[in-house]
Amino acid sequence: MVDNNMITRSRSQWRRHSVFPYINGAAMILLMFVTLYPVINTIAISFNDGTDAVRGGIGLWPRVFSMKAYETIFVDEAIYNAFFITISRTVVQTILNVVITSMLAYALSRKRYILRKFITTAFVLTMYINAGLIPNYLLIQRTLGLGKSFWAYIIPTMISCFNMIVIRTYILNLPDALVESAYIDGAGDFYLFWRIIFPLCMPVVATVALFVAVGAWNSWFDTHLYNAGKVHLHTLQYLLKMKLATTFNSANAAMTSTEAASSTTLTTPVTIRAAITVVSSAPIVVIYPFLQRYFVVGLSVGSVKG
Repeated sequence: MVDNNMITRSRSQWRRHSVFPYINGAAMILLMFVTLYPVINTIAISFNDGTDAVRGGIGLWPRVFSMKAYETIFVDEAIYNAFFITISRTVVQTILNVVITSMLAYALSRKRYILRKFITTAFVLTMYINAGLIPNYLLIQRTLGLGKSFWAYIIPTMISCFNMIVIRTYILNLPDALVESAYIDGAGDFYLFWRIIFPLCMPVVATVALFVAVGAWNSWFDTHLYNAGKVHLHTLQYLLKMKLATTFNSANAAMTSTEAASSTTLTTPVTIRAAITVVSSAPIVVIYPFLQRYFVVGLSVGSVKG
């Protein structure tokens, strides 16, 4: 004889399970809208007429379409050189940081290395104790003589303590049998790192590379410190920051000058700021999907046969 209570519980569980996908789908749609709305709104403002954008109330589509904000940015030929400097800096800094930091992390992950604890502690202390801006400036500008050169962007950023700890932790979680079998076959540390360890570290390496690339792409303060007087070494973010400051000054001048007001009717700090946001973030948004596939942990699963 079938228990009625059991049937009732089964029906209740079936209703809950059948309703959950709809609730979950609605929550995901809401979350997606909340996440994408600021991005789409910024793009809409960047393509809107400057004077009209000051009124506010722009949603997901430009109210008065205009390309003047982008024309104002790209009319300056210096921006193309700034693009080249920023791309070169991002590529070189990312490659050197990932390679050198990975090699350091591998060396400090070897248990037979006697000084690994002391050196690791020394590196970790640099995360808590910082000399400050002025000593760093004097070191890079005067002692190392890197001021007014492209290497001021590269050499101080070749090693990251935080990234080293992340990669070192990942290497420590790899199976010891991989290293032991390679040593038995006569492999040295250099061969072991490049042919076995480094390929298995692709998920964490891709993550660290993305962090370094985004930081290098968005950096502007080091340009302000070391290369402000060298126009050919200006990075994109620094140039766009100066462009935004110029627009603010023009807008303030327009408040007291009728002639200036008539010349800035199509561009305002609101649209320029939105266009700068789009221009500076678009390359990272395009590159990210190609690195996302590496963010999968556990490539070493199955490497060791039991």
